[in-house]
Amino acid sequence: MEYKKYTRDGMYSFCLGGFPTFEILKEKPTCVKEITLHDKIEKTNETNKILDLAKKHNIKTTTNSKLIEKLSGKGNIYIMAVFEKYKQAVDHTKNQILLDNPSDMGNLGTIIRVMLGFGYTNLSIIKPCIDIFDPKVIRASMGAIFKVNIELFDSLEDYIKTNHNQLYPFMLQASTPLQTLQTKVFPHTLAFGNEAHGLNEKYIHLGEPLIIKHSPLIDSLNLSMSVGIALYEFNKDI
Repeated sequence: MEYKKYTRDGMYSFCLGGFPTFEILKEKPTCVKEITLHDKIEKTNETNKILDLAKKHNIKTTTNSKLIEKLSGKGNIYIMAVFEKYKQAVDHTKNQILLDNPSDMGNLGTIIRVMLGFGYTNLSIIKPCIDIFDPKVIRASMGAIFKVNIELFDSLEDYIKTNHNQLYPFMLQASTPLQTLQTKVFPHTLAFGNEAHGLNEKYIHLGEPLIIKHSPLIDSLNLSMSVGIALYEFNKDI
């Protein structure tokens, strides 16, 4: 099958590079349709592990350098996985991250990776949002996305109907600094807004809004950095 460049409405997406390809073969092998190799690939231990997993799960392996170059737009990608998009649901009895209208692919991928580093495997996202299956998100997550449950919601109201965790919205309008928070409730949801606009003002009346205090030398923190700081603070005493 000749695959075209990734589109949001398409049935398939691509893992570009060895690490995310290895991760999807470990975590979601039934979704993988094909492993494609570049003719310049070196047969390293990593490559052999990928090929062994593909063989174990009866996944087709082909060599098509032009296809990899066309789909990746890069000259340093030598292996990729083609996989079918899948649906999933978060576990609302566990700690989770809530992102409202995220718009940067690199940030989303990094957030997913940081979440997994702190043992958070549930991510809720309120639309509109970027495409979670875009290859750029998958690559930025280093394959961590395949170990995290991600569920999309049409609105904050729809999310609240489903999730009853203690909510901690992170916003500049909050009066309680994260650094001084004494009691942390588990399970909880740490909520963050759009990279440019933050959370809507309606969040100020929900849960316990928090602010990450920083020096006046900058106007704000990067979204993925804010999530990382929050995760650290909520889990440093565990």
